[in-house]
Amino acid sequence: MDAAEQKALVRARYGAIAAAPGAAGCCAPAAASACCGAPATDARGVRMGYSAAELAAAPEGANLGLGCGNPQAIAALMPGEVVLDLGSGAGFDCFLAAERVGPQGRVIGVDMTHEMLAKARSNASSIGAGNVEFRFGEIEHLPVADDAVDVVMSNCVVNLVPDKAQVFREAYRVLKPGGRLAIADVVNIAPLPAELAADPALLCGCIAGAAPPARIAEWLAAAGFVDVEIDVRPESLELVESWAPGRGLGSCVASATVKARKPVKLKR
Repeated sequence: MDAAEQKALVRARYGAIAAAPGAAGCCAPAAASACCGAPATDARGVRMGYSAAELAAAPEGANLGLGCGNPQAIAALMPGEVVLDLGSGAGFDCFLAAERVGPQGRVIGVDMTHEMLAKARSNASSIGAGNVEFRFGEIEHLPVADDAVDVVMSNCVVNLVPDKAQVFREAYRVLKPGGRLAIADVVNIAPLPAELAADPALLCGCIAGAAPPARIAEWLAAAGFVDVEIDVRPESLELVESWAPGRGLGSCVASATVKARKPVKLKR
């Protein structure tokens, strides 16, 4: 499918997840499509890297179980910082970030799905999160000014985008000099069999669109980032395999953390 068809498919799937009462898991209810149908349980959250305190802190309905890691574990957020979450969904990571940056900081979530934005805004209202806002937009064309944020984070979203290089160019644009990128995502560690790569459910399920770490590093460097670190998490292989038992996903993809920095501009 072309890029427009891919976006429409992803938007429809995640819009349905947001609109379904009690829905959780990135492609529920299709049992053979990646993390489809996986409940947003505390046990699963812990396996993705969240603490029990973090899982308990967000408002009910914010954690839809759509991530593949904890980007805040590598973001080193500080009070007063401005944070941007790419593909913010129902707002789970945004609300955790808001606690870390405090009332002097600010968190912006961007999502292309109206249903997710409505859910996130409702969640923010329910807890009076005054330092969080949610904006409609595509992460390849961010509704954010140049040099505006200290940290760009994302959780299992970049793999869903056709033009990943453009995502990283946009992240670079909106970061302040010295700003940081902190991403949890699924990466390709071996070629997917053709039938898996062509499966639309696996595209929505964060599998078929995964890119190899070396390619991600190339895109980041081309965008201008320095200090690039991509760490594949071997412990995630069992979790990935459980998303579609018997299809061999654990030998092809894994969760990884991606860190990079926008260099400080030299004074003239």
